[in-house]
Amino acid sequence: MTPDAQRPPETAITGGPGGPEDAQSPDLLLAEPDVQLANATIGRFAAAGVTAIVCHDGAEALLQVGAHHPRAVLLGAPLPVVGAAAVTELISRLHPVPVMVGAGPDGTAEATAALAAGAVAVVARPYRAEEILPLLMGGRTAGDGSAPTLVVGDIELDAAGFHVYVRGRTLQLPVREFMLLRYLMEHANRVVSRSELTKAVWGVDALESNSLTVHIRRLRNRLREDSGSCCTIDAIRGMGYRLECSTRARQAPTADSVRP
Repeated sequence: MTPDAQRPPETAITGGPGGPEDAQSPDLLLAEPDVQLANATIGRFAAAGVTAIVCHDGAEALLQVGAHHPRAVLLGAPLPVVGAAAVTELISRLHPVPVMVGAGPDGTAEATAALAAGAVAVVARPYRAEEILPLLMGGRTAGDGSAPTLVVGDIELDAAGFHVYVRGRTLQLPVREFMLLRYLMEHANRVVSRSELTKAVWGVDALESNSLTVHIRRLRNRLREDSGSCCTIDAIRGMGYRLECSTRARQAPTADSVRP
């Protein structure tokens, strides 16, 4: 049998009660060039109740993300046709959902580039279900499987739909800033250390650059300057960051003051 004959259908959805006809978005798109590894991984996800689409290169991954709008994406690195970093950047701009990268010894450089492009975590490849499933299920409630809506001050964050509203108006955020805001909202009014934020959002213990500082600054500006939120992200010297909200909302921004 030829290798192509062993390939599973590229748009097959597995797991979950609705099967391929389920109208809901799948939990995960897995882009994995190794067919045997993809089959084994999808089987473990299905057993855990995770619906998934599988494909085998970066170009197909972009097509499937646009067609099916999965809640998360897992890219195997190195990824053929279109690399993991380019796929991550395009997903962040066109269909912003959390992207994870699975990297073995030959995929480290590509995974590092994907992190810089907006990936939220790097996981081991071959994949360990116990490492990935908490990342996929972390936003779900124990009841109906939907992600909760967070409300802090005048900010509302819809984790399932990947939407943020400030005083009822949509605020567009890149994936990494969305993840930062979500974590800070989940821990509002308390100091969150830099290492805790780095672990939660990047999936690593420490960053080699000032990436966290830059992303916090951008997020702070989007909240205060672009949207006029009553909430602020305060830097606590030597400790970390704290999301706090005042009782008095600021004047709503004009249409000309909102960034495109």
